[in-house]
Amino acid sequence: MTEDSLLERIQVDLATAMKSRDPATLSTLRMLKSALMEAKTKKAKDATLGRDEEIEILQRYVKKRRETIEEMRKAGREDKVAAEEAEITVTARYLPQALSENEVRAAVQEAIAQTGATSPRDMGKVIGAVMARVKGRADGSLVSRLVKESLAG
Repeated sequence: MTEDSLLERIQVDLATAMKSRDPATLSTLRMLKSALMEAKTKKAKDATLGRDEEIEILQRYVKKRRETIEEMRKAGREDKVAAEEAEITVTARYLPQALSENEVRAAVQEAIAQTGATSPRDMGKVIGAVMARVKGRADGSLVSRLVKESLAG
């Protein structure tokens, strides 16, 4: 991956999606572009977003989509779930490859050793250390669950 910003990549892909008349991808890319532009505008007049900031914005977008899927399933709206999952798939193209559960588990063990954590009271500092280490390549709920399991027994 080059050092182009994610916003630049999304804009290029947006043009491609327009040419290929792919409405689902086009809609998602427009939403991602909008989210990135809004964050950039909030930051400062001529500011640019760093790679980590862009990734964080896209991860929040994916998290919202997952929450929406959960709500739709509770409401029995399976017909809408596929569209949300498609948005997650398109967004995932711009995110770093996620770590496997075993890789996250290894990061948790390293963080426990590094912080000297011994009990569930130390969960916060271990989660903080793991999240800093995995930088957006692992879901917070997975990290939390693995830390809790590791410190519980």
